[in-house]
Amino acid sequence: MALVDHLGITVHDLSRGRAKFHPVLEAMGYTCGYDKEDSISWQHGDDTELIIFPAREPQTGPHRHGRAGWQHLAFAVDSREEVDHLHAVAIDAGWSAVRDPKLYPRFSDRYYASFVEDDNGVRLEFMHNPPPESAAN
Repeated sequence: MALVDHLGITVHDLSRGRAKFHPVLEAMGYTCGYDKEDSISWQHGDDTELIIFPAREPQTGPHRHGRAGWQHLAFAVDSREEVDHLHAVAIDAGWSAVRDPKLYPRFSDRYYASFVEDDNGVRLEFMHNPPPESAAN
């Protein structure tokens, strides 16, 4: 079975990237694996490792949503309250709100999510979509 082992994300400024990614990932239970001059990684048990790298070519971004390339990375969380909390953590860390937390009935009547984006055009989604029998959350 093929699983995603790690995800590399390029940012313009590694220090600024750390300031934005670290609070969000830490709030989800990730820990910093290493923090080096050329990359920073976060791990959460056996989940996919996330690594940010500095751009090799300055002024080549940001990526624009809708163009070929990065779309977004969605994190499934355990409750609507967790979506709200992670959204607030991201905003406090300097991410921009693309869509505030709300229901998305076009996906399902239980799909609750928010979307944030950084200045590199990296977009994250925090989502909660419980099975029908546990839709109380």
